[in-house]
Amino acid sequence: MQPTVKIDIVSDIVCPWCIIGYKRLEKAMQMFEDTVTFELHWHPFELNPAMPEGGENLRAHLAKKYGTTLEGSIAARQRLTDMGAELGFTFNYYDEMRMYNTFKAHQLLNWAKQYGKQTELHLTLFAAYFGEQKAVDDTEVLLAAASQVGLDSDEAREVLDSGRYAHDVKVIEASWMSRGVQAVPAVIFNEQSLLSGAQPTAIFQAQIEALAMAAT
Repeated sequence: MQPTVKIDIVSDIVCPWCIIGYKRLEKAMQMFEDTVTFELHWHPFELNPAMPEGGENLRAHLAKKYGTTLEGSIAARQRLTDMGAELGFTFNYYDEMRMYNTFKAHQLLNWAKQYGKQTELHLTLFAAYFGEQKAVDDTEVLLAAASQVGLDSDEAREVLDSGRYAHDVKVIEASWMSRGVQAVPAVIFNEQSLLSGAQPTAIFQAQIEALAMAAT
């Protein structure tokens, strides 16, 4: 019987390092696809919970929040674009790109879990934001993403209109923060080992290998 490795990923869909980290993790998991069973669980984290509807210019936001200069922004965007390309992910940065509130998106992602669509919907929303220049706080954009991965758009609309997962999202966020997760991505293996940040594939590979060996 194959060992099972449980992986919890705390992430936000407007965080570039979250998709970089996931793609690196994905490469590591592919190395064990014939020998290890992976159980993935995604959890919400809001980088900007107070962001108003419609968002804010990304460069202005980063300058205000982190003191990022224009030169620093240009360099960071190029670096991320290059890293993304190496991992098969497209970053399509542009001058008027905006930072958005992701609370509605996280409610939809929480709902998608029961249908086994969390990973697929996460990847679709990462691509919508970073690659397709979509406003991921917009209900219609979120519904289109849900439909794209085979989820029922009418039920998805009801989820967003009713806010029935809003409380759950806040509780889950608070739970992870109480356990020390203050930044994303955070990847937790078998509820024991936490790796913070977009670690290199080799680090994820070594972690999986150690857990798989310990289970045999």
